[in-house]
Amino acid sequence: MVDAGAPVEGEVPLHHHGRVIWILAGEPSGDSIGARLMQALHRIDPTLVFAGVGGGRMEARGLRSLFPMEELTVMGFMEVLPRVRLLSQRLLEAEQDIELRRPDIVITIDSPGFSFRLLKRIRKLKVRRLHYVAPQVWAWRENRVKGYRDLWDRLLCLFPFEPEWFAGRGFSDAHFVGHPILQSGVAHGDAERFYKRHDLRPTSPVLILMPGSRSSEVPKLLPVFEKTLTILHERFPDLQPVIPATSGMAPLVKKMVKHWAVHPSILTDTEDKHDAIRAADCALTKSGTSILELAIGKVPMVVTYKVNPVSALLGRLFLRLPYVSMINILAGRAVVPELIQHDCTPQKLADEITSLLTDETKRRAQQEAFGSVLAMLEAPEGDLPAVSAAKQVLDLIETPLSELRAS
Repeated sequence: MVDAGAPVEGEVPLHHHGRVIWILAGEPSGDSIGARLMQALHRIDPTLVFAGVGGGRMEARGLRSLFPMEELTVMGFMEVLPRVRLLSQRLLEAEQDIELRRPDIVITIDSPGFSFRLLKRIRKLKVRRLHYVAPQVWAWRENRVKGYRDLWDRLLCLFPFEPEWFAGRGFSDAHFVGHPILQSGVAHGDAERFYKRHDLRPTSPVLILMPGSRSSEVPKLLPVFEKTLTILHERFPDLQPVIPATSGMAPLVKKMVKHWAVHPSILTDTEDKHDAIRAADCALTKSGTSILELAIGKVPMVVTYKVNPVSALLGRLFLRLPYVSMINILAGRAVVPELIQHDCTPQKLADEITSLLTDETKRRAQQEAFGSVLAMLEAPEGDLPAVSAAKQVLDLIETPLSELRAS
């Protein structure tokens, strides 16, 4: 007979005697970061147990997610409004779970909208708080940094200039741990395997389309990409378009491209995506982490983005940098073209892609810049980024709470 009170396999008992790490990711990129962090932590200390919220990758590492991570994957002010009630309910559930479990540390990964509300809610609990992926307030709305006082005990940064930036504004415990994208596996992609798997001709140009991994992004970019492809197909009849899509986004992407005149291959497998990046001649990508993935694969690219007009207006009011893509921000110059919002038109995008497919000098200029930018993202002391982050987590667990909060 099964004991109804016994914990389900994989679930962390509420009063576990070992060290418990409560960890939250709110979107696919955070799920990947979280899974690598969990793996690195387990290698250092196999007795650690995990609770919290994550996606398929974190669940594969032993996390039993409190609720589906996909419910948190939303971006933009107007996009969030219809889901306020659900998000409020999930916030309460997360807070109560932490209060019941009393973990040794709470780690929130990116997703500042949800993460920071949760960190604020648990401020009254005697639990260590670490936020992984520093908010990019250096890019826009710098005044928001005032609201981060006492949100976390330690902040992990993906970019080398961030600790100094935060220190200059009174946040002393910020640490650069290297960028997780360097562990993504893109470098191990195999172009030949991609051609064979999809029965493609190696002589025909491959164009990667990356419309994003959020349900708020994909519907805005795919219609533009469809018209862009129609123009490009007239210029390059043998062009072979491919769209990598997360498992959560694949049904939406397949539905939206079903009746396209120029039909792209939809890639849902991670290895297949990495192979495609190695095989690609150029890419059309939304701004975000995908830019760095493409840079690792040395794929010349055009960066674009389009959001709700209200969200775009707010963005323009608060944006502090001349660029939106990390390649350009880190390089301090326009390495890759950026066609954002009103410039995100089929004609402009097609013209830029045409230029990359036909101008070897332009292609090489981008590729040469990628190497120096990526070198800036390597973790300190030669560690892998996840290992560097894991060391920070364990160091914080060992730090007495009395030292963290002298007040």
